Amino acid sequence: MLEVRELSASYGAVRALREVTFTAPTGEVTAVLGANGAGKTTLLRTITGLVKAQSGGATYDGRELTRTAPELMPGLGIAHVPEGRGVITELTVEENLRLGGLGRRRGRVRAEELERVYDLFPALADRRNALAHTLSGGERQMLVLGRALMADPKVLLLDEPSLGLAPRIVAQLFELVQSLVVGHGLTVVLVEQNARSALSIAHRGVVLSLGEVVVDERADVLAGDDQLRHAYLGF
Repeated sequence: MLEVRELSASYGAVRALREVTFTAPTGEVTAVLGANGAGKTTLLRTITGLVKAQSGGATYDGRELTRTAPELMPGLGIAHVPEGRGVITELTVEENLRLGGLGRRRGRVRAEELERVYDLFPALADRRNALAHTLSGGERQMLVLGRALMADPKVLLLDEPSLGLAPRIVAQLFELVQSLVVGHGLTVVLVEQNARSALSIAHRGVVLSLGEVVVDERADVLAGDDQLRHAYLGF
């Protein structure tokens, strides 16, 4: 499992994370929820070494991640999909996907692995030779997720994948994430403001408020507790 223990981080004098502790079990979706400014994005960036941890840590498969260079994460089986649907717009869909294979755990990218991603995302298969700047928002999100899968990850860290997408695309995206967990045994940490959708596919929910864990509960229990939902999730 991915284990986060007493993880703290700051931006200058501003404490962004305060001794955050939780576990993300293998083969499950752990939803990290909370309002803007709760520390959700900082949490993922600190786990993967993009933000320096002040104290505490995060381990996977016995390896301390917060003291590991970010570029080494794919080789450890950790794929981080940041918010913003960042693609290299001057490259084609397939060239973007092949970039995702750099530093992967299992050698060079093979044709069948590309086809496996195209099977997951038929819209990308149809546009494999198109430049990335021509893609819609939903197609770009598919591309960044597909690019992460090219690294053959064991752990997938997803930051606000539904941001700015139409409800129908969000539903398709979350169904795909769920199928990856069931079919491939991925461990997923899903950072989301769309709490209702996230809890519908999650096994556990971790709620952050001002950088602290205020709730760590089974997703079905959290979704069914009106008081907790109203207090922290806004629905």
